[in-house]
Amino acid sequence: MATSRNKKILISGASIAGPVLAYWLHRYGFQVTVVEKAGAVRSGGYPIDIRGTAIDVVKRMGVLSRMAAAHIDSRKITFVDGDGALIGSIRPEALTGGKEGRDLELPRGELTTVLYDAVRDDVEFRFGDSITTLNEHGGGVDVRFQSGLQRPFDLVIGADGLHSNTRRLAFGPEAQYHRYLGYCFAGFTIPNTLGLSHEAFISNTPGKAAVLFAAGDSDRLHAFLTFTRPQPPFSEFADIEAQRRLTASVFAGARWEVPRMLAALQEATDVFFDVVSQIRMPRWSKGRVALVGDAAHAPSFLSGQGTSTAMVGAYVLAGELATHSDFSAAFASYERVMRPFVEVNQSLADGGAASLIPATSRALWIRNQALRVTPWLARTGLAGRKGRRASTALTLPLYGVQASG
Repeated sequence: MATSRNKKILISGASIAGPVLAYWLHRYGFQVTVVEKAGAVRSGGYPIDIRGTAIDVVKRMGVLSRMAAAHIDSRKITFVDGDGALIGSIRPEALTGGKEGRDLELPRGELTTVLYDAVRDDVEFRFGDSITTLNEHGGGVDVRFQSGLQRPFDLVIGADGLHSNTRRLAFGPEAQYHRYLGYCFAGFTIPNTLGLSHEAFISNTPGKAAVLFAAGDSDRLHAFLTFTRPQPPFSEFADIEAQRRLTASVFAGARWEVPRMLAALQEATDVFFDVVSQIRMPRWSKGRVALVGDAAHAPSFLSGQGTSTAMVGAYVLAGELATHSDFSAAFASYERVMRPFVEVNQSLADGGAASLIPATSRALWIRNQALRVTPWLARTGLAGRKGRRASTALTLPLYGVQASG
């Protein structure tokens, strides 16, 4: 239950961590405003996983059944070489650490819609706007928005992703917290001319991966072209044509389905290009501003745990704010609870890279041998076991109204 102080909270970001945080803060009696630069909740996007401790957050929010109805139920990952010759297949759980029958995989747009619907009638949402300045003083934070609006808040929480605007305003440039993992990727959709369903195909050459993922849509596939690059191509971020050119140049001459993927990339209207990276920060709060989810501790998509850690972190942050009358004590406790969980999940990224995008010919040969010569090794899911331990490394605390019944 919220104290009388520090009750007016602004959350920046309405994707995943933001709505989860808003849901729990409202339940604990806070007055919540969520600002989102997009004009509406974003639909579409590639499928994402919810595993381990995050499933308990979903259950406590009462939205498990709705999310389960959108579950994709991927059944197989098939690895092929650069010419499309079969190497081997595994169950997704052997790689990701998911638990069949408990954990969830659903389209990102479905997840964001469910989370938004859970809180849309209870808190204020400001779409099509963003924060431009934060002026903190003894009694709170004066916020100026891009729209020109100015409003005071007691606390500001950045839930605005890997390239967080809130983090930049309060903590400084991203570069000092950005840990580049050496990969870039372009994601987009293409026609499902192969008739794939509930499965993924991955074609590897050293340092490159071409992925086709069928999420249950008979008409469309999710395509990903991922590649190693020594330095992040920041100059391409603001130019989609430069992103297309870079990706096409890297995969020039590739075989299998790659030529069709490159042709589709040139016409796709839903291209998402980014670097594979993590956010590593010594602290997730500064004064009356705190960060949650990828803004605080992005583990990268190679970990498979970005969504889950964001949801767990939002739940914990709300609970600690409800428990402590002093916001600084709440922020400190939030970090004590979450940081070990975050660190073990961030460590999954290195294993993910070795399995999905071996960077050298030798690493690729070793991975393929595990699939060809000793398929039992792949089925035992050694990487998956590590993922399972990480995704369940935190027992979700009870807070406030939950603890009292």
